[in-house]
Amino acid sequence: MSTTERPVPRWAYLLAHAIPFLALPSGLWRLGLVFGSSMGLLDDAGRPAYLIGFGEKLYVVCLSIVSELVALTAVGLVSRWGEVAPRWIPFIGGRRVHPYAAIVPAVLGSLGLIAIWTYGFRDAFTDHFIPFSSTEWKVLMIACYLPLNLWGPALLVVTWAYYRRRVSAIAVAV
Repeated sequence: MSTTERPVPRWAYLLAHAIPFLALPSGLWRLGLVFGSSMGLLDDAGRPAYLIGFGEKLYVVCLSIVSELVALTAVGLVSRWGEVAPRWIPFIGGRRVHPYAAIVPAVLGSLGLIAIWTYGFRDAFTDHFIPFSSTEWKVLMIACYLPLNLWGPALLVVTWAYYRRRVSAIAVAV
């Protein structure tokens, strides 16, 4: 196991590794749709809504996989590969990662996630939300998607720890 140049605070390490688990419940909920359940969703006519065709199912599977992979990038902020690019990556493999090459996308991603999930949940606890066949189905969906509201703030905090370790530590040493 390779270590980072400067020690990662334990809380930052744990939080970075928790971030993928914030995205996991929503991905699992979506997979219920792929396997033929309506998950309680209703269409405009009040009938159970199902995914139609291979294309919709493929899209939902890919969305779940990509979401999880993006969430896993938070681990890079507390890992050696967040400081030196892995050798197998073409062109940049083995080179140092400039701190801002990680900080800027992480901050923008954090702010984007905060905006997306704040907007996405604006009506979650009202009658203007997605129609469901029962309150139980709505509660399940909200319980699975609610952790996504923590993804952006958690990533922002882990990014701050990365900044302090990689940038402000350099400024203090100079």
